[in-house]
Amino acid sequence: MSSLAAASRQFVSSNAYQYPIKGIFHLLHRKELWPPVTKRILPCLALSTAVLVVMFSLAYLPQVAVLALFNGPLAFVNAAGLVLSESSFIVNQLARAFIIEDSLIDLFDATLIERDCASLVSRGRELKSGRKNAYQRLGKLVVSPLQRLSPQAIAMYLVSLPLNLIPVVGTAIFIILQGRRSGPGYHARYFQLKGMTPNERKTFIERNRGAYTSFGTAAALLGLVPFVSIPLAFSNSVGAALWAADLEKGPGCTQHTKPSELSKQDREL
Repeated sequence: MSSLAAASRQFVSSNAYQYPIKGIFHLLHRKELWPPVTKRILPCLALSTAVLVVMFSLAYLPQVAVLALFNGPLAFVNAAGLVLSESSFIVNQLARAFIIEDSLIDLFDATLIERDCASLVSRGRELKSGRKNAYQRLGKLVVSPLQRLSPQAIAMYLVSLPLNLIPVVGTAIFIILQGRRSGPGYHARYFQLKGMTPNERKTFIERNRGAYTSFGTAAALLGLVPFVSIPLAFSNSVGAALWAADLEKGPGCTQHTKPSELSKQDREL
């Protein structure tokens, strides 16, 4: 219970829920970061439209029928939220696997460079000199790309889906659980650049579980807005990089143990 209470306090006190919103404004005001987005946005919007049309055509009314047994008149509203959540999950999984993963890495790295973390980025890719902006400095990747599909994420999503049968509260718990699951994934590139071992990564995530749940929940809530789940995937990558840059700079917006300190502590144990 003490760990749950600590995570709950950290959910709010970390301010991590602000970074998905900060990512939106940062991306909107940095035209030099737009190329990775503009190259992929049209096929992503086409994918989003197709998935939403199919899901509302085939899955909405059956889910209304099932939810009506538990939710009564709220079934129509809860079913719409559920279909939007399912559609967002499907779109993100497909887009990350086949369309946008490289662009998300470019955005993450370019944002880190903007925030004076070029030395960190240089551990994972070549950097060009004499270029005008952060995105133009990005060279060839020198570490393996991140995992594109997560069978574990798909399994966890399906297992938690029945929570939506519980009126209002169940849907809220479902979204928070999705945030808890997805939150650390937004820093997968950060962990890779830091060269963290699986044990170091696991320990760091557990120490910051509330903060990662906060970030993931905010991202999940924003992703429920129709047609914006893919644009938000880009801005969430920027927001995650802003958070990582703040972590690198030490105490400030977040007050958690830095990965470099964690690695030192693990070696001393």
